[in-house]
Amino acid sequence: MAKAPRRGPYICGIDAALDVVSGKWKGLILWELHSHGVRRFAELRRGLPGVSEKMLTQHLREMEQDGLVTRTVYAEVPPRVEYSLTEEGRTLNEALGSLGAWGTARMRREGLRAVDATETAEV
Repeated sequence: MAKAPRRGPYICGIDAALDVVSGKWKGLILWELHSHGVRRFAELRRGLPGVSEKMLTQHLREMEQDGLVTRTVYAEVPPRVEYSLTEEGRTLNEALGSLGAWGTARMRREGLRAVDATETAEV
């Protein structure tokens, strides 16, 4: 069953924003693309330990539909596909900066650790 497009009605701006970034991986995809600029699918997957291929594909498609991510296909053999943030994606990522700072402070307060994205062990 296809998911209905995200078009509201919304209760407030936070409701509209969370509708676009809902799910565990979308914020992390935004962060990864912001940090590295352009990424291929496999690079994104390595940078997000624990994400499945199916979930990453689904989120990238939704983010492309929402105008947050650009998917560029190069006519090569084998085909090369790259993902990057659109201007809309960059502005959303900037807006999420305060939330990220809050989360970092919480991690410090609670003594929580971050996952080392260079570890490639599958979850």
